[in-house]
Amino acid sequence: MTDRLRILLVDDEPLAVERLQLLLARMEGVSVVGTANDGEAALRIAEAVEPDVVLLDIAMPGLDGIDVARELSRSQLKPAVIFATAFDNFAVAAFDIAAVDYLMKPIHRDRLERALERVREKRSNGADAARAPSRYVEEFWVPDLTGLVRIAAQDIERITAERDYMRLHVGQRSWLIHRTIAKLEEDLDPAMFIRVHRSVILRRDTLIGLYRDDAGYLTARLKDGAEQRIGRSYLDEVKKLTGRG
Repeated sequence: MTDRLRILLVDDEPLAVERLQLLLARMEGVSVVGTANDGEAALRIAEAVEPDVVLLDIAMPGLDGIDVARELSRSQLKPAVIFATAFDNFAVAAFDIAAVDYLMKPIHRDRLERALERVREKRSNGADAARAPSRYVEEFWVPDLTGLVRIAAQDIERITAERDYMRLHVGQRSWLIHRTIAKLEEDLDPAMFIRVHRSVILRRDTLIGLYRDDAGYLTARLKDGAEQRIGRSYLDEVKKLTGRG
């Protein structure tokens, strides 16, 4: 399998196609094998050129990008799909059809390079891609300054509630998503995460100690030096971590 990625560009705006061609021309290990300006043409050309990657707009007349991606996923080709769009409200649908990445226009070279690197990683780990999907959520699409980025669940250290939103903490950064803590608790692998408060979920391996504070509340010490008081409703589950539950 060659490392050179064969890319099909699909966008109903000729200037957008031209911009992508210029960006890709400056990158190593890629070649543009075709372009299309609508969904129907994209499917015909994909069948003819058999691309490794389809760089795909979403909002197009006729067959839109989401429909094209679904059709490609049902075909024998199954190319990697990277969405390139001016709209951020299709991220959930993109996630549902396993898009590799979701780029917001105007597309910058560094973001495009990272997306293509994800494709290479996926190709090199083909055996992992073939495994049965987990029943738990393994990644999230989250808004960022450059559009939307994908966060692996296993990288999330702490989740805190903020009214109707949940904040995902990864190192020194954090992102907000619109979801309830009850839904997140249900979606996340309980072998990896534990709810310790009505508004806090922790990744289990971030807990390094437990102690009683001056008020008598059980409190967790975390790897990053922070502390988290344990809610009464969650005491029994947290105590199980010590083998004393």
